[in-house]
Amino acid sequence: MRAAGGRVKLALVLSEEALRRALAAAGLEAPVRYEDEVGSTNDVALELAGSGAPEWTLVAAGHQIAGRGRLGRSWLDRPGAALMFSLVLRPRGLSPARVGLLPLLAGVAAAEACLEAGAAPVACKWPNDLLVGEAKAGGILAESRVEGGRLLYVVLGVGINLREPPAEVPGAAGVGDIEAEALLSGFLRAFRARYQPAHPAFVGGVLAAYRRVSATLGRRVRATTTRGVTVEGLAVDVREDGGLVLETGEGMAVVAFGEVQHLDPA
Repeated sequence: MRAAGGRVKLALVLSEEALRRALAAAGLEAPVRYEDEVGSTNDVALELAGSGAPEWTLVAAGHQIAGRGRLGRSWLDRPGAALMFSLVLRPRGLSPARVGLLPLLAGVAAAEACLEAGAAPVACKWPNDLLVGEAKAGGILAESRVEGGRLLYVVLGVGINLREPPAEVPGAAGVGDIEAEALLSGFLRAFRARYQPAHPAFVGGVLAAYRRVSATLGRRVRATTTRGVTVEGLAVDVREDGGLVLETGEGMAVVAFGEVQHLDPA
């Protein structure tokens, strides 16, 4: 697409046809829904999932007015300058205890898609942030429904700033002037390539890939759990349930949920 004066204008805005093309590029076919403005793509996808929408149903928006992050936080975007979408997943064979692996896999897919698209290098801050340098450029939110001890579905929401991040968000960054459709296509291809939840090698494959793109492992961190307990130590690994393993002065500790602060430079 070209703007006046011959300057190339990047396609930051998606459409339902663009969503279908992105799915097809990953060898997928599923229902899609695109809105110029929506409260939250996760809310729409959760409603669809609860109504029986098939796996890979894809919801995207040009702007969210009530975007959500983890722990009840808000996700703010600059209209038309971010990629925001949610996927419906029905991971047969994955236990509810290991649902934390899916946002880690999404982080891997996002980092690989940014590399493929020529964006700024992206690394993953445990558990769900996407970083450019030390600035947050995106985030991941996984919400699931478990019934009778079985994981019925997971809605995986991803938000990535493309150009300038919202001015009202301190410490935010964008990944660059890249096409939203190209980034989405790359994400879906990378995610699908490793998404085999019933395969015996799935857990090990996700963890190995995540370790390669982690901005947290090998660094001293302070982690505050959802119970309000604060621990400090060296982040040494991620467990098979997605939990972060810390080496502290009192031995090994595992943080399953919560927030992490990097205490030393990368």
